Amino acid sequence: MNLTLEDKTCLVTGGSRGIGKAIAIRLAEFGADVAITYARSADAAEEVKKEIEGLGRKCKSIQADAVDLGRAEEVISEIVDDWGSIDVIVNNAGITKDNLILRMSEEQWDDVITTNLKSVFNYSKAAAKPMMRNRGGSIINISSVVGISGNAGQSNYSASKAGIIGFTKSYAKELASRNIRANVVAPGYILTDMTGELDEKVLQGIKDETPLGRAGNPEEVADAVTFLSSDMSSYITGEVIRVDGGMAM
Repeated sequence: MNLTLEDKTCLVTGGSRGIGKAIAIRLAEFGADVAITYARSADAAEEVKKEIEGLGRKCKSIQADAVDLGRAEEVISEIVDDWGSIDVIVNNAGITKDNLILRMSEEQWDDVITTNLKSVFNYSKAAAKPMMRNRGGSIINISSVVGISGNAGQSNYSASKAGIIGFTKSYAKELASRNIRANVVAPGYILTDMTGELDEKVLQGIKDETPLGRAGNPEEVADAVTFLSSDMSSYITGEVIRVDGGMAM
C-alpha cells in the first residue's frame, strides 16, 4: 500500500506558520485538499494557500478564533458543504505564556489552557457528526513532550498538552466503533519562529539533552501527521507518537 491522501479533505488549525504550515503543505503534497485556520496572520495564511494551490490541490484559508465553539462548527460546515466531507483534522493551534508558577498570573494560565485545550475540544466535537456520517475520520492532536515529562516555567503549557493526551484517548474510545481514530503527535524541540527566540545557551542545553543531538524541523513532525492521516495507520488509535529525537525516552 502506498501512502497517499488522494480524495481526502483535511483541516489544520493554526496552519499559517511553523509546524502547522509544514503539516498543511505536506498533506497537500500527498494529495489532500487542505483548509487552514489562522487567528491574525492573514498574509502568512494566504502564502500557504498559494503554495498548496501551486501543488494542484484545493485550499481554504479561514480566519477563526480557535476557542470559539460556534466558529469551529461554522468552519467544519463550510468545508463539508463545499468539499463534501471532512476526513482529517489536525488540531495544531496553540500558544505559550511561560513563567514560574509563583509568578504566573491567572490570565497567563487561563489563556494557555483555553487556547491549547479548549480548541481541541471545539474542533473534535464539531467534526464528530460529519465524520460519523462519513463512516470514518482521523483526528490528530498536536501535544508536546512537556505534556509527558513537564518543564519548569511551563506549568500552564504542560498542563494543556497533558490534557490533550487524556482527551484524545477518551475521544478515541468513544468514537472507535464509528471508525473514527484519534491520535497524538508530541514534538520535542522543533525549530520554528517561536523557538528561534531562545538564547543560544538554552538551545545548546536542549540539544545536549536530546539523544539524537539536534533540534527537529517542522517537516519531521509533518511526516508523522501525514502517516496518521493516511489509511496506512488504519489500525492505530489512542496512540501518542513522540517526534522528539529521544528527549522523553
